[in-house]
Amino acid sequence: MKISKDARALSRQLLRSSFTNGRIDQAKVKALVAHVIAKRPRGYVGGLENFSRMLRLELAKRHAVVESAEPLDTVATHALTENLRAKHGDDITTEYQTNPALLGGLRITLGSDVWDGTVKARLDRLAASL
Repeated sequence: MKISKDARALSRQLLRSSFTNGRIDQAKVKALVAHVIAKRPRGYVGGLENFSRMLRLELAKRHAVVESAEPLDTVATHALTENLRAKHGDDITTEYQTNPALLGGLRITLGSDVWDGTVKARLDRLAASL
């Protein structure tokens, strides 16, 4: 998506202003968007679209998706959640999914980062090396 320099600068400024104590503040976001819509600065439509994209990416950094071949027990889910929170912050949310195609192991997705320790991934790497 190609946007103007003004729109890019506006979206970066809006994102920086959206944080309170290192977290995105929903009330601030609403107030900032309302202010921009009322003022209508140059390139504000592109800036708001880019700001929306940046917010979505920032929120994705705080949500982990854990996939496993079998459902995990409560002790394992609690330990995994605590480990993720210790490494990436207390505001991490976790979602657990079962995917039988993985054959075994875990795949953890946090934002754009993926840690793949599944049997399927190991088999795929082995097949690619042969």
